[in-house]
Amino acid sequence: MIAPEPFFEPRGTPFSEYHRIRALIELGHTVDLVTYPFGHDVTMAGLRVFRCLRPPFISNVRIGPSLAKVPLDFSLAVSALRRVIGTRYDVVHSHEEGAAIGLVLAAMLGVPHLYDMHSSLPQQLANFKFSRSRVLRWAFEVFERLAVRRSRVVIVICAELERQVREIAPQAAPVLIENAPGAGDVSRDGGRDAVRAEFGLGPTTPVVLYTGTFEAYQGLDLLFDAARTVHAARPDARFLLAGGRPDQIAAATREVASRGLGEIVTFAGERPADQIPHFLDAADVLVSPRSRGTNTPLKIYQYLRAGRVIVATRLLTHTQVLSDEVAILTEPTPEGFGAGILSALADPGRAADIGRRAGELAESKYSYEAYLGRTREAIMRLTGPVATQPATGGVV
Repeated sequence: MIAPEPFFEPRGTPFSEYHRIRALIELGHTVDLVTYPFGHDVTMAGLRVFRCLRPPFISNVRIGPSLAKVPLDFSLAVSALRRVIGTRYDVVHSHEEGAAIGLVLAAMLGVPHLYDMHSSLPQQLANFKFSRSRVLRWAFEVFERLAVRRSRVVIVICAELERQVREIAPQAAPVLIENAPGAGDVSRDGGRDAVRAEFGLGPTTPVVLYTGTFEAYQGLDLLFDAARTVHAARPDARFLLAGGRPDQIAAATREVASRGLGEIVTFAGERPADQIPHFLDAADVLVSPRSRGTNTPLKIYQYLRAGRVIVATRLLTHTQVLSDEVAILTEPTPEGFGAGILSALADPGRAADIGRRAGELAESKYSYEAYLGRTREAIMRLTGPVATQPATGGVV
């Protein structure tokens, strides 16, 4: 498995990679993961982690496209090549742009290649405001088409990516596996009181919670503008945000202060994954103000399982999973988003009903059993029936 990300870090693609590995091991495979030299160590029986060398002057890598990824991916390619020399693997499994390495190695080994498509790479250029170069976008589009067409199996994480794959290769049969493994995302040990106490929130204080990264496409500017509408009508409401790097939190703090909202918005910083369920349990309203992109945010599946009312923008990024039955969907404007939050706070009974239906959707459609079944389907398309005992080979 080739993962051009820090592993492990509590953010979208590394989360997905972690759960892919866990499912593959549970299905009887072993995994050799080749990844970046950054991230927390992870120990699982059946997993070996090989980190590439760190290029000079690079101490971390941010989310999305960056110049730092060029030398990192070169180092990753060297490490992956070293692994396949003298070792026999059954499958090459590549995430994101790691497919550029994986396709070559799979051809060298004469084994099938699995492309794990977490996003549209050309779209990332716009989402992260990395470049407006038409040439660069064209190059990313060419690579994406090549990765889809030359891979025996393509895993996608949302319906829009499934549509894009079929558009690139009409004969393709992508396997849709949402980022919803469904384990460990519900707090059951009284975390609600601890979180509220930590941030000075009373037991009856209305809490509006955001979790996730602070990248521009997440729409935090929309959330902050909407918070002014909420504060005018419900001065008792408080906003709690879990996530963000220190520099991003500093910038967000200045934004909040400029809107006169410093007393009602609290930043909790990045939190370990096992703490997030406690934050969800402490909230009355869960928000996702994402304003760009088409991928379904990972947080949406956690929100659903929490059984709290969700307020989200009525955009494809959300409506692939959410409907008016399980969420309050709003126009992507400060007024619309603020009105959605206020409606959730004004009618606790309706909010509870929406949250209950959200939890039922998570249980019926996004369970761990469903996740494991779709992973099994992807592997069967690659190699035939999945072994019920540990394999003698491995999955790269």
